[in-house]
Amino acid sequence: MTIVLGTPGLATADEAADGKDATYYISLGDSLASGYQPDVDKDTDVAYTDQLYTQLKQRTPGLKHIRLGCTAETTESLLKGGKCDYPNAKSQLDAALKAMAQHHGKVAYVTLSVGANDILLNCVSPAGTLDGACLNSRSQTMATNLAQIAGALRKAGAKDTQFVGSTYYNPFLATWLLGAAGQQAAKESAPLLEAANTGITQVYKSTGFKVADLPGTFSSNDFTTQVNVPGAGEVPANVAKICQLTWACTKKDPHPNAEGHKVIAGAFAAELARNDAPAASATPTPTPSESATNDAPAAGATPTPTPSESATPEPGKDTGANDPKTNGDLAETGASSSAPVVAGAGLAVVAAGAAAIYFARRRRTVEES
Repeated sequence: MTIVLGTPGLATADEAADGKDATYYISLGDSLASGYQPDVDKDTDVAYTDQLYTQLKQRTPGLKHIRLGCTAETTESLLKGGKCDYPNAKSQLDAALKAMAQHHGKVAYVTLSVGANDILLNCVSPAGTLDGACLNSRSQTMATNLAQIAGALRKAGAKDTQFVGSTYYNPFLATWLLGAAGQQAAKESAPLLEAANTGITQVYKSTGFKVADLPGTFSSNDFTTQVNVPGAGEVPANVAKICQLTWACTKKDPHPNAEGHKVIAGAFAAELARNDAPAASATPTPTPSESATNDAPAAGATPTPTPSESATPEPGKDTGANDPKTNGDLAETGASSSAPVVAGAGLAVVAAGAAAIYFARRRRTVEES
């Protein structure tokens, strides 16, 4: 079952029914976590978080899912709020920390995917070009925010809680199909994304998170192996994977499709199956901000808000309006025009030209609709 933030009365009855054996999986993040699909222009339950939950529940009977993902979320809005509404919580992080305090010692898994929107919602111009100075500034701010988020979550967990964050695959590879200029842009994007993901990995590991390697899972750096793609001919394996696992080659939208979410879920599951959880740095930099941690009640305190059960929609079903107060499944959020693409302390600039224009067109189309 999926857990969302609801009323104290429901939580009391829920916990009484579950007894002491109840355990929880909390998922946080952007449109990857919320399962946005451009074909229906809404969040759906094909999200990797839902598919991962199904896998985890098989080995952890009684596991419940607190699903907090918010389409178009940035690291700043995840910290401070503003994109989605969470009853009795000011932000997605605040909601997660309160849920972790509510169920202290019973949260088995926490996953996080956030950071891409920091770049693409701010640094793509109306003309479809990427602002290098903006990218440099935003990447540093994003890294600072991500460290605060991950650090606050890690501090709120129990010693047995497993934490996994993700790096990002490279949807700019889809520009390979645009001809010589697109192929050059795709090649130039690879080392930049690799540097970005190195930064993300460093932040996560410094705070005790494991890391789901999405670039590796999507073969993002394999330009050597050639694969035949119907309608496109022979293309590098990384381009073929982007076309197979995302909407980038069909709808010029970089979000993963249902198969892509399945692959992402597998990457998270593989990390959760590992026993060698990285130790948090003794002095992670930057440390979690007080604003991110002080709102979480201490264990044993009266919890607000508290989870309540809700029905899980049929697999692949459009979940409709995203309002936890009426729907019970998703945080309130509109359709996303953002892309789970790039983030990280190592990001200096993303491939410009054809790559930037490719996704900027999609962004403007959605914003105008």
